[in-house]
Amino acid sequence: MLIVFTRSILIYLFLLIVMRLMGKKQLGELQPFEFTITLIAAELACIPMSDTQVPILYGLVPIFTLFVVEFVLTKIVKHSIKMRRIINGKPVIVITPDGIDFEAINKLDMTVHDIMESIRAKDYTSPEEIEWAIIETNGDMSVVPKTVNKAVTVGDMGLANIEQTQLPYSVICEGKRMGRNIKRCNLDENKVQSLLDKLGYKQEEILLLLVTGGDSFYLQPRSGKFVTGMISEEVG
Repeated sequence: MLIVFTRSILIYLFLLIVMRLMGKKQLGELQPFEFTITLIAAELACIPMSDTQVPILYGLVPIFTLFVVEFVLTKIVKHSIKMRRIINGKPVIVITPDGIDFEAINKLDMTVHDIMESIRAKDYTSPEEIEWAIIETNGDMSVVPKTVNKAVTVGDMGLANIEQTQLPYSVICEGKRMGRNIKRCNLDENKVQSLLDKLGYKQEEILLLLVTGGDSFYLQPRSGKFVTGMISEEVG
């Protein structure tokens, strides 16, 4: 009994260290590969805990191997947008200003009931209250409410007839250009480069460049304060 107790404590401490090294995301919203590794690590830890005939290294070595795999995959998805899409997938818009996108939820193998449940979890009761809803790569739903349904509603201020909220697109993310999103914003590579030149930034210095409606932009450099404005005013 003492041997089992000692082995359990040792494996627990080792697993705790590995999970801490994997980062806080392991304790929060997991990406698919992170969730898979976490489940396998938990299963591997149980075997040498309960079976004293199994050498303890048979549990520690596989757990350490999973840590190395997770570390390598994290570095890959961090530096390669293409691999990030392959490993993590990509966000999917399931609610637009026109309502629920049936084709999108069908591809995700979700039902309308699943969508409604996620909406209620975000404190909304109907898709009518939502401008955009996006299923993120970790399976969570992000919601952009219609203007009149925001926390402090402009409807209460008599401004309910203002323009619809437009979805911002990431044009540059962590120093890498998002070609598809540039096209969605009706921009081109030259215009994006002209904006960077006008503001005095190199592409690798940009942490995030969001463009809304094809003109309004939010630029967050890797260091320093963010910049906002209109592309038409900056580059014509």
